[in-house]
Amino acid sequence: MGLYSRYILPKVVHFTCGLKPNMRQREKVVPLARGRVLEIGIGSGLNLPFYDSSKVSKVWGLDPSPEMTQMARRAAASLPFEVEFIGLPGDEIPLEDGSVDTVVVTYTLCTIPDTTPALRHISRVLRPGGELLFCEHGAAPDANVRRWQDRLNPIWKRLGGGCNLNRPIPALIEAGGFRINSLDTMYIPGWRPASFNYWGTAVPR
Repeated sequence: MGLYSRYILPKVVHFTCGLKPNMRQREKVVPLARGRVLEIGIGSGLNLPFYDSSKVSKVWGLDPSPEMTQMARRAAASLPFEVEFIGLPGDEIPLEDGSVDTVVVTYTLCTIPDTTPALRHISRVLRPGGELLFCEHGAAPDANVRRWQDRLNPIWKRLGGGCNLNRPIPALIEAGGFRINSLDTMYIPGWRPASFNYWGTAVPR
């Protein structure tokens, strides 16, 4: 899977996550960011055009994939605010406590192996009153769709770089120490097992 992960998967992820229905979802969430922003799983930079430059002073883009980060650097080159890319050298997010006003997570919680400690680290870097903005695909409410998600998830996860089809996104966010303030859900156009979306805002408890 090494060559696949390095050369093919980044292009597949960029293409699928950049489809129009996904981009419309990003447009609902990302412009709400303000101040100093940490984007978890910045990937190829698909969110970058949607930040409101009148409200955002800086974006830290965190991603473990050098290949995806290289794509995001090109997307950030002409932006009117600073974008700093950071890797994930260990379990800790390499930012100081309370240094971030907004954390943005889009189509990323599906791939994080253990979401609870990751969300607790996110809570640590948020300032008091800071906010988590999220948009994720996950477990569908319809039993027949959910059965297909469960059946397909093992092979999907292997081919999709660790992406899970069937994660209960609100429950994971709450288990990570957050209180959800707003939540919307819907099927977006596309393949039904991967198209049920959750999006909204949350704050540390």
